Amino acid sequence: MNNSKKVLSIAVCGLVATSVNAANTVADARGNGMGNTGVTTADYLLAPFYNPALGAIYRDSDTFGILLPAIGATARDPDESLTTIDDLQDSIKAFEAAATPTQENINQINNYLDQLSDDKPLGVSAGAGLAVAVPLEAVSVNFIARGYAEVLVRTDIEASTGNTEADARNRYENSSVDLLAFGYTEYGLSFAKTVAIKGQDFAFGVTPKFQQQRTYKQVVTVENFDLDDYDKSEVKDNAFNLDLGAVWMLDNYRAGIAVKDLFSQELKTYDGVNTYQLDTQVTVSGGYVTELFTASVDIDLTKQERFSGYKDNTQYVRFGVEGNAWGWAQLRAGYEIDIEDTLDDAVTLGIGISPGDLVSFDLAGNYAGDGQFGVSTNLAFTF
Repeated sequence: MNNSKKVLSIAVCGLVATSVNAANTVADARGNGMGNTGVTTADYLLAPFYNPALGAIYRDSDTFGILLPAIGATARDPDESLTTIDDLQDSIKAFEAAATPTQENINQINNYLDQLSDDKPLGVSAGAGLAVAVPLEAVSVNFIARGYAEVLVRTDIEASTGNTEADARNRYENSSVDLLAFGYTEYGLSFAKTVAIKGQDFAFGVTPKFQQQRTYKQVVTVENFDLDDYDKSEVKDNAFNLDLGAVWMLDNYRAGIAVKDLFSQELKTYDGVNTYQLDTQVTVSGGYVTELFTASVDIDLTKQERFSGYKDNTQYVRFGVEGNAWGWAQLRAGYEIDIEDTLDDAVTLGIGISPGDLVSFDLAGNYAGDGQFGVSTNLAFTF
């Protein structure tokens, strides 16, 4: 494996290893297959991932559920920057090994640097989670643990000054790669209950949770892009937070709102230059739910800003549908739009297998164009 690919692999694995029990972006193959919707349509076991109020909406036969595990990852490298960096590093090695570098080698280095100067930032995110749910008429209870990690990489390329050996060396030695990473873990206990208000059925939920956050930053030359000492830049912090949710139900129709991370958080990188912002997220949703068919739309009312100094804000409108073959198998599809225009629109697809409705295996994927894709899977048991 080449150095640049090692960087992202180690970064994601290293961050998720400390947060493999959890997720800020939901690692749920059912919701992921339905355009990442779920604020009014997730089941009671996955309720805290989307809307804690959904923990109170369950079937009479439901007594206990466990999700172990849910795993998901997304990669975004639309300009194939990783491949370009790998090729550039190979050319630099050949350049430095030669007594007298060829003009072809010099031109090759400049061409790769030109490509990188025009590339968009690349990113990788990964999440994992587990949940244990006990639905009760008095108060439904869910325990959740989830983690999330994202790595953002962008290049700062020195302008070309010529095609001589000295020009090429000066250019790549003064070109750098800026790597920022954020890792997030939370553990929570969710409570939900249905309430009748003036003849209307509502469900309300709250999730008190403990959060652990970490940031990492490294700026290195394109020649030395690796992650040997990335953990020396770790900054971490702990916090208490709350998720809130409500759902209104009328026959097969639902309307809901979810407030995630009621208390927004900020965590600086070790050098104080960048800040990761974990913003309060408010999402409204409408859903139609029957035994054989489900449709949903989720709309973010707030944007997620993430790293300061980067154009990585996101705010989504999401759509999803599911067809259910009498509780034994499911087909899902969805579409999500980033109204901040940071990310390309994505198409999602998913399948589910649930023999006897006791064991559920779900698989989902998303695609947003060349070099932009994701996959997730989960295994759940309900009794």
